[in-house]
Amino acid sequence: MLFNLIAAHDTSHGGFFNLFHYLTFRSGCACLTALVISLALGNPFIAQLKRIQREGQPIRTVGPERHILEKAGTPTMGGMLILIALFSATLLWADLTNGFVWAVMLTTAAFGAVGFADDYLKLSKRNTTGVSKRTRLGCEFLASLVAGIWLQSLTPPELRNMVAFPFVKDVLLPLGYAFPIFAMITITGFGNAVNFTDGLDGLAIVPVVIAALVFALISYLVGNHVFADYLQLHPVPGTGELAVFCAALIGAGLGFLWFNAPPAAVFMGDTGSLSLGGALGAIAVATKHELVLCIVGGVFVAETLSVVIQIFWFKRTGRRVFLMAPLHHHFEKKGWQEPKIVIRFWIVSIVLGLCGLATLKLR
Repeated sequence: MLFNLIAAHDTSHGGFFNLFHYLTFRSGCACLTALVISLALGNPFIAQLKRIQREGQPIRTVGPERHILEKAGTPTMGGMLILIALFSATLLWADLTNGFVWAVMLTTAAFGAVGFADDYLKLSKRNTTGVSKRTRLGCEFLASLVAGIWLQSLTPPELRNMVAFPFVKDVLLPLGYAFPIFAMITITGFGNAVNFTDGLDGLAIVPVVIAALVFALISYLVGNHVFADYLQLHPVPGTGELAVFCAALIGAGLGFLWFNAPPAAVFMGDTGSLSLGGALGAIAVATKHELVLCIVGGVFVAETLSVVIQIFWFKRTGRRVFLMAPLHHHFEKKGWQEPKIVIRFWIVSIVLGLCGLATLKLR
């Protein structure tokens, strides 16, 4: 918004006003703005959630036994705090004439709405069922399909239906009319992947922040023809503005971590996990780095695969591959303490983030 207000007036402004034309300046401001909003609203927001949710988030009885004792009474829907900070900072510092920004923001909001409905039903019914799986996936698929078509229309014609590969240059896989389906699977898949990962205090938000950091850089580079040509990336004009959104996500995520660090004062709930995963998926589709997201978000991929493998193998043989799925519960059952699991998953996420950055030069 500030960028548009400055641009609407004389563009010959010098000094301080000229800074608003720099993505790096606005991205840094968006990060700090989101962080300040999260920290400022955190305590009163959590206090209000506690007043509304007197018994806190319902805890699955089939989960690890200690969760029932240690996490009972903790409020959920903390994802609303993330979204308030994220959207406020993005609307303040991003170029609001940019279609990519609106496509990603509305996709994030749509997934957040599905997650909110799920959290609300769990709280009102005092169980862990929420929205039916069929309804939930139907809404997610619809939102991500619309997002895929929208993002496809914003992409240059030569890249519009293509999938790029991270370790080889000049290789594009044409999907034709099937590309929106691919985008739909990517966005919905990562929305639910982050949801699977959100099972321990602080476990999901740090990998999200790391992925957002990597994609802030990718968005900036892909949106700049000079840098994209130098690094042999496929340029997508306009995606540079998503660096502001990613920076706001980093700030909002770090602010939320302040309250979500063990022992958590609030859970992000499906409101947060679905929206953040959907946001990452949409950004990856916009920047043509869907497969790189699978590397950077490898923790989310592993958590999802552990659930798929567990269900598939149990239905075929009646036996379990893991002591419990998702994967972080397997390590809990093995006797690992929660902080050890969380920190080691963070370390893996950092390594995977560095691997994702390495693909930018290896192309």
